[in-house]
Amino acid sequence: MNRTILATALAAAAAVALTGCTRPAQYVDPKGGRVMVTLDQINIQDWSMAAESAITDLLGSGVLDKVPTPPAVMVVSRVVNSTSQQVDTDMLTKKIRVALNKSGKALTMTTRGPGGSAEDELAKEIAQEWKDLGLVQPAQRPPDFSLSGKIIETYTRSGNYRQAAYTFQLSLTDNRGLAVWEGEKEVVKQGRRPSVGF
Repeated sequence: MNRTILATALAAAAAVALTGCTRPAQYVDPKGGRVMVTLDQINIQDWSMAAESAITDLLGSGVLDKVPTPPAVMVVSRVVNSTSQQVDTDMLTKKIRVALNKSGKALTMTTRGPGGSAEDELAKEIAQEWKDLGLVQPAQRPPDFSLSGKIIETYTRSGNYRQAAYTFQLSLTDNRGLAVWEGEKEVVKQGRRPSVGF
């Protein structure tokens, strides 16, 4: 009988201990201090820091105000991923586009992209239908600017510590082919080296 009670008590204690060790999923502020940070990948806060740096610098440069007929029209070109990770560079460019559109300083053309691709294929088809029917098209003009860039990673080790640096480089090129604005943001993270892995 004592063995049965002891076994039951141990099982209950183990269940409580296991339940106490697990943490239920919860929402956190993406800009707060409770967001997880990892060295071997670009985190959401890294994308946010790079985008906010570019937005502040680009809007502060005044280059978007120099177009003959504001707001400026911008198209997003390639952002080359030179990291070892598979990432969606829209995590960077979309944040920039949203902020520029909200500022009223720039509009983004979604019917044009690198190599003739379009972000919004349906909008591209509709514009072509208007053209084919000979109807008056919505006001369109060539883009004033093209946004392109590159993301680079660098890893460094020193004893049990390691460092990951991600460099976000962006260029805004005008319709003459001149880079009229360039921005660069470095995000550097350090931590102890795990027992397994790089």
